[in-house]
Amino acid sequence: MTDTASPPGPDKGIDDTSDLAALAKGGRTNFIGFLLRLLARIPFLFIAGRLYGLDATGRFASALVLVELTALVCAMGEKRGLAQRLTDDDERHPANLVYDGMLLALLFSGIAAAFFWFVPGPLFPSGEFTALDRLIVLAIPGYALTEIVLAAQAYRYDIATTVRARAVVEPWTISIVAGALYFVPALSQSGLSLAYLASIYAGLATALWAFFRSYGRPLAWRPRPRYLHKVVMRALPLATADAVEWGTRRVDVFILGLFAAPAAVGIYYMAQQVASLPQKLKTSFEPILGPVITKNLKTKNYEAIAKQVCQVGFWIIAAQAGIGLALGVPGEAVMGLFGPQAVGGTGALAFLLMAEVVAATAVVSEAVLVYVARGRNLLISLATIVLQVVLTIVLIETMVAYGYGEPFKAAAAAIALMISLGLASLVKATLLTRILGHGINNWRWALVYAAAPAVLVGWLATFLPEWAELALGVPAILLTYGAVIWRRGFGPEDRVLFRRGVSAQASDNA
Repeated sequence: MTDTASPPGPDKGIDDTSDLAALAKGGRTNFIGFLLRLLARIPFLFIAGRLYGLDATGRFASALVLVELTALVCAMGEKRGLAQRLTDDDERHPANLVYDGMLLALLFSGIAAAFFWFVPGPLFPSGEFTALDRLIVLAIPGYALTEIVLAAQAYRYDIATTVRARAVVEPWTISIVAGALYFVPALSQSGLSLAYLASIYAGLATALWAFFRSYGRPLAWRPRPRYLHKVVMRALPLATADAVEWGTRRVDVFILGLFAAPAAVGIYYMAQQVASLPQKLKTSFEPILGPVITKNLKTKNYEAIAKQVCQVGFWIIAAQAGIGLALGVPGEAVMGLFGPQAVGGTGALAFLLMAEVVAATAVVSEAVLVYVARGRNLLISLATIVLQVVLTIVLIETMVAYGYGEPFKAAAAAIALMISLGLASLVKATLLTRILGHGINNWRWALVYAAAPAVLVGWLATFLPEWAELALGVPAILLTYGAVIWRRGFGPEDRVLFRRGVSAQASDNA
């Protein structure tokens, strides 16, 4: 297919190579971040499940849903919108533009935090909470500001700061503080909430340190009400899309909190946290995709955008499928790490891992749609979350009608998520194909060829003792899958992800 939309030019090939190198560098950095998250997340889940128990973990998870969703809305879509503002506005100092976003986030998040302080009921649907638990509302401003600062760093291709803040500082802080507070009688009941609050502000401090070194102080900055109002109006579709996309990953927890016991919410939260590890590979590409996409949109290089979406989409699916198999096949052993009761979440874990794989196409497509079709993308996202809510309630009620227990309610929520995200991926990829005039397809049959022997190896590992199943089985699954996908699925452009030298070369050419 001939691309009539992109302008000709001698630098097009160099630009495409440079963009691919930037995406590959971000992918390498974020894969390291994934490994760090994996190492840091497991201690927290172990502490939450074994020390605090599933009831306390479930109450914490219910509050967390609303806190993070509110914070994301208060960030006013700047996670992706900031890249466009920095690209379009060449006149103002970059730090001033970032400060505008930070001021808005601080204003809206402060109002939201005050509301939930005085009306804590939505945060704790079970009605059980302490005075110290209410302090979790203070995480809303910290979370929103961190989103904006990390987006600013990502605009300058600094993904390492995101990895440090999100994959090292935040998870290790919450693990260490939660473990320590459990042994303080006066604070142990609220240990999870206080540990989360500490982790958010530790991550913010890490992000701000890099931001001030990179952007410096603003120049003659002052609040401009008219401009800020314009930013808010422009950001509303982005903020809503962010909230809806994020909400599809959390509304299931909220609904479970209404229809199931706190222990069931705790089980689901454990499974969700394990399944969200490969999800980070996907969401971590968003900051680096934003600047690359906005640059090509400015020159109407739609062919390059389509290639980048397909390339990143395949990287994500290939990585998520391998990690999903490594965590899902020995699922009982993985969930057993967090306590005997958590094993009931194995079914939910399997469906959540599948949901992450089918969602990859929707996420990379949305990275472009938020710039070229905001309204239609928002409608699709809203339809997705409505479908998920309806499916979740129907499936949970079906489990109740047939007399199934709490773990089956958790699995029902996971099935609803998988179906909803799969349909969203199909619709968003089709829409983006029509807009760009180039096909969007992340699927390759090599994924099946790699998965088949990996599943066989994992099945054999389930006959080992649990410690050996995890210590030997998980690496064996990853090695088997990786060897096949490398030989059968990865071409020269795919392997750029693993070649560090190409980044520097592309930069020199550019």
